[in-house]
Amino acid sequence: MHLTTNALVLREVNYKESDKILTLMTETEGKLTVTARGCRRKDSPIASACQLLAWGEFTLYEFRGMWSVKETASERLFDGIRSDLEKLSLASYLSEAAEVLAEEGQPDAALLSMTLNCLHALDKMHVPLVQVKAAFEWRAMALAGYEPQLERCGVCFREQPKEPHIHLGEGTIHCAACRDKLGEGVSMPLTAAALAALRHIVWGPRKRLLSFRLDEEGMKRLSEASEAYLMTRLERGFRTLDFYKSITYKPMAQRPTKLN
Repeated sequence: MHLTTNALVLREVNYKESDKILTLMTETEGKLTVTARGCRRKDSPIASACQLLAWGEFTLYEFRGMWSVKETASERLFDGIRSDLEKLSLASYLSEAAEVLAEEGQPDAALLSMTLNCLHALDKMHVPLVQVKAAFEWRAMALAGYEPQLERCGVCFREQPKEPHIHLGEGTIHCAACRDKLGEGVSMPLTAAALAALRHIVWGPRKRLLSFRLDEEGMKRLSEASEAYLMTRLERGFRTLDFYKSITYKPMAQRPTKLN
């Protein structure tokens, strides 16, 4: 049995002397685990597409109950990401999060499209990395069924909460003064502008996901809350996120941002 589909490589693991095990997010079949035989050889015709973050057309065939790569045609490798260590580490985190959220054999056009759009932003657009990260996290949670309640305060029902916070466990925004009326757990502060940006990310058009601007304080709160909300809902951390933060939290002069 053969299958031809466009796919994004979310994970690559070296296997044996010249093979890889790839995790693909495909257009037609959802997440698939496949073997890429011989792709690590210098003369392999499938080598280019069989690397992390590569997007292209894959022709697969079943071999002993597992999909294997027969042919590939690279369409985009996101070279602007690969040459910058900060961008590459963030893109690796986005791909790991997408892998966790994608379901085996279940197409998810919205998640695939958003992931590709965020990679494009890192590759070609002059958007702050923290903004791409926060937008991805919030929208990914909404797509996965964890959309927070953003219409009004979850206690007093005020549409514009006073000193807005978001309760990570309850998944609702609330006024600072209403905190004691919610359950146990962590609430994180937002600014009014950060709440407006959050509503845009979750409710706005897919193609305008990153069309918002925040001051430094608003972006900091939006990003800290998005990361905490994602990890609370998924009940796990990410090694790629730890690596990204280990780079970005260093003083600017110590950041090895360019790759040779």
